[in-house]
Amino acid sequence: QYQLVESGGGLVQPGGSLRLSCAASGFTLEYYAIGWFRQAPGKEREGVSCISSNGGNSNYAASVKGRFTISRDNAKNTVYLQMNSLKPEDTAVYSCAATWHNLLYWGQGTQVTVSS
Repeated sequence: QYQLVESGGGLVQPGGSLRLSCAASGFTLEYYAIGWFRQAPGKEREGVSCISSNGGNSNYAASVKGRFTISRDNAKNTVYLQMNSLKPEDTAVYSCAATWHNLLYWGQGTQVTVSS
């Protein structure tokens, strides 16, 4: 049973921070590139950030660059998304995905709500 489980979402005020985690169960993330995605109500799913299998390369959507940081700890089989200076428009369900060759696994998502 291969699973990705996101955690760390919640309600935060504008300007606040959250750290999301994406943990793998049943397989190792060592060989997988990881992406974070989000989907707000009424909007299409969009890519937020991604990181290479060894953590050497990462990129970000323009809307989050400078505020979000993606990282991974392969020893813990976990990828993180540190979100700082959160804005109301960051409100969405955040999901992670792991890919290696023709394999693709998705997590269920975690809700992030930014509101005062």
